[in-house]
Amino acid sequence: MVDALPLLGGRSTVARTAGEGGRCVTVTDADIEAIVSAGRSPVGPGRALPAGGDTVFTWDYERSRPPLSRLYEKAKASQWNATTDLPWDTDVDPEKMASTMIAGGRTERLRARAEEVGSEIARWGDADWLRFAMESQNAFLSQFLHGEQGALLCTAKIVEQAPWIDGKYYASTQVMDEARHVEVFSRYIDEKLTGTLPINPHLGRLLDAILVDDRWDITYLGMQIMVEGLALAAFGFMHQSTSEPLLKQLLRYVMSDEARHVAFGVLSLSELYAGLSASEIRERQEFALEATIALRNRWFHTDVWERVGVDPRPIVRIELESPGPEEQIFRTMLFSKIVPNCKKLGLLDAGDGWLRRRYEELGIIQFEDWVDTGAEYEQLDEVARDRQAAGAAAGS
Repeated sequence: MVDALPLLGGRSTVARTAGEGGRCVTVTDADIEAIVSAGRSPVGPGRALPAGGDTVFTWDYERSRPPLSRLYEKAKASQWNATTDLPWDTDVDPEKMASTMIAGGRTERLRARAEEVGSEIARWGDADWLRFAMESQNAFLSQFLHGEQGALLCTAKIVEQAPWIDGKYYASTQVMDEARHVEVFSRYIDEKLTGTLPINPHLGRLLDAILVDDRWDITYLGMQIMVEGLALAAFGFMHQSTSEPLLKQLLRYVMSDEARHVAFGVLSLSELYAGLSASEIRERQEFALEATIALRNRWFHTDVWERVGVDPRPIVRIELESPGPEEQIFRTMLFSKIVPNCKKLGLLDAGDGWLRRRYEELGIIQFEDWVDTGAEYEQLDEVARDRQAAGAAAGS
């Protein structure tokens, strides 16, 4: 077996830095370094990773999994064209976007606490804060771009490794979806904003860990449940916070696809995990926890602070020890898709509730009874909704 890359400096850091549950916690210098020391964003045109896992042929072409067959039919009917189905002639004001989107809200919250942070940001003026907001906005969207490429690679791997023909059929449609998502985010960032920024080191290490692991279900768990689950929640936040029409339409359609992707993971893994041993389930629980921490840590954007010449340590400390109410809600709500899906898979309560206790420490367990994506993906199909509306209008 190819060992997964370590996501964190040490697991003991997890509980101590997990203060998002509405209480202040004591954070040590070691805790801060575990977040900051993930490294800088990689430079260069790209990198190669060792392939993990076997390519699986199946000679059984029977359609034996009706839920996956329905998902496949839905995916075929809900394809869209990034070139012709979005209003690319829309004028976009990057400064206005930076002040109104999620990045702008975080900027205002940090500005209000600048003296409390105790760093050079206390001396910043309007131009400095605007620069940070625009840098954060580009970083925010760039991470979705890089994540979508990670999903493209992972889904191609799932086509190779899925043991069932229904899984291979559906995963092939997701490859097309992910290519389209890479296309639209890349075009939006390069044409409407100020260009793509490097991948966040926490996200990069998580994607590497998912791709090199040779267990096919870890690809599903890491990408379909964890990365795509957080992206679906974050896209929802972004869709609510922006009034920019091109981005709003882009996100509606991307979210329609993402809901199917997360549902694919839920439907595929439920069957497998019911038959795993206790030790195998614990490995999946530990991977889910480390992925959760890596996804949380990417939102501190330590690499963005370093690019604007600011030491991120005092900012990370205050955001961990005493996040403001809005920041706390945002950071916990990001996991509102992941937690119920982990419960659906049986990961929360297996092994005497090991993952449940970890999620309680992280302050995100309250989402366990929210609807899982395996049951809600059809409600989120905005592509089908728009086509029905267009058909009705044409017939009237």
